[in-house]
Amino acid sequence: MATKKESAVQSIKDGDRCKVIAGTHKGKSGKATDLNVSKTGHLTITVVQTGGERFKTLAKNVQVV
Repeated sequence: MATKKESAVQSIKDGDRCKVIAGTHKGKSGKATDLNVSKTGHLTITVVQTGGERFKTLAKNVQVV
């Protein structure tokens, strides 16, 4: 059975609206793009804000809206 964090990470897809709930970019939101699994095995995403600004964050730090 998947834990709550694992199921949240697995449910994010390219193009989903998301809000960052932890980490450096906490409070920012945008559209999830460029999902990637890093060398260490963590899922990373690029979030594109409405103004076009982009930032990378770990998928475990975001919540799908």
